[in-house]
Amino acid sequence: MDDKKKIEAPVREEFNRFMEDFKHSLQSETRHLQSAIDFILDAKGKHIRPLLVLLTAKACGRVTDDTINSAVLLELLHTATLIHDDVIDETKQRRGVPSLNAIYDNRVSVLVGDYILSTSLMRSTLTGDLRIVKIISELGRDLSEGEIQQLETAEETILDEACYLGVIRKKTATLLSACTEIGAISAGASDELLTLCREFGVQVGYCFQIRDDIFDYFEDSKIGKPTGNDIREGKITLPLLYALRTADQSVAQRFIDIIQAKDFTSENIHSLIHFAKENGGIAYAERCMQVYHAKALEILMHIPESEARNSLKLLADYIVNRQK
Repeated sequence: MDDKKKIEAPVREEFNRFMEDFKHSLQSETRHLQSAIDFILDAKGKHIRPLLVLLTAKACGRVTDDTINSAVLLELLHTATLIHDDVIDETKQRRGVPSLNAIYDNRVSVLVGDYILSTSLMRSTLTGDLRIVKIISELGRDLSEGEIQQLETAEETILDEACYLGVIRKKTATLLSACTEIGAISAGASDELLTLCREFGVQVGYCFQIRDDIFDYFEDSKIGKPTGNDIREGKITLPLLYALRTADQSVAQRFIDIIQAKDFTSENIHSLIHFAKENGGIAYAERCMQVYHAKALEILMHIPESEARNSLKLLADYIVNRQK
């Protein structure tokens, strides 16, 4: 993260506490499990979610022990979902390095994901705050529902922007809004401030996923996944949805037929990507992302001014401008 030092500045000490706690959060006497855990903990992530928790708490007053614990449990939950997603999608690489299921078989990966998820749920009870336990419980359900909805959309070839945005809300926006809402709860924020923080997380979540989806249309080894990977899995995202809706229908129909037939050869994927770009799909997705970004920044203006609030703005800016 290019501006990581600036973003972390208001919570640098607290972020270091998070890193230590996260490193020691998973321990097992089972050799295979501990080996897989060590592999996961060695991975270098951007830690956007814990930063959202810590910065939101600081912006709402202070970082508490519950804030640190919440940052850890949310990063654990996120890690578990990534492991399970890689199994479902048969992904063998993440951020340019082998995924867990590429090193171990799917049985081990699923069980490791379950173990990490259980550890996350267990830690949520340590806060003693039923609001946090409720958010985490509902989040787990939403993430699963979003994944299933995405599978249904791919299988049934549903080419609908509202459906696409519904999947984003369940799969990404709910997780980031849980980070900001729980951060605010841990700091003892008012109900009004809680609502603002939760909605800020929702808007940032939309930005995050749309940026991720745009990456699928470009070749870049830094991104860590093959170009057209989403299309190959039948996931038709915003750039292509726009092109299919707005292009000359006689042209668009040829590509709709490819998608419905699931004829995702390398040549056809290249053609679909070119079609999306030529018909303004990338520009449209960028505009949509900027709308959500503007909403996020507008919400921030209603949160008391502080260094932490400024870092939340920098983090939102980073999410829409990141290169991987």
